[in-house]
Amino acid sequence: MYSVVGCRECHALWIVEGRPETTNCPRCSKRYRFEKLQAFAETDSSDAAARVRSSMLAERSDEGEFVDPETIDVDSVGMDEASFLKASGIDPDAVAEAAERGPSSHGRSRKRVVLDAISELEEPTDEAVREYATAAGVPAEYVDRALEKLTRAGELTESGGVYRRL
Repeated sequence: MYSVVGCRECHALWIVEGRPETTNCPRCSKRYRFEKLQAFAETDSSDAAARVRSSMLAERSDEGEFVDPETIDVDSVGMDEASFLKASGIDPDAVAEAAERGPSSHGRSRKRVVLDAISELEEPTDEAVREYATAAGVPAEYVDRALEKLTRAGELTESGGVYRRL
């Protein structure tokens, strides 16, 4: 069963499948108890419900059956980015801070930066690898752990303080 329902706040129309206990407006995120919502139409298929919703939206339009896409203000439709992130359980401020920092290491993983340091440096000592990696945005603590793990895994060898790839 598919129901076409509407929001009392922003007048958005959406389709609800089945009979959930609650449903949220996709535009303004207002939560409604499903049993209290008026169903404008109930159908057995999602396609039929989509057609009913489309015809209801077309009736609202002054231009007739089709709406000119140029006249739609896309910024006023749906949630803004911060609201979407909050609703998804993500801190919008943390996302903004990460965006300001930009991609670390030019898109390379931390491990890749450490391995690149071993390959590119003439004498890849602990200190030289750490300096190379920290310049690429990799924390020094990570570099120390990575060198130890890579050595234990047999990907690197250390002799006289200098690392080499195997």
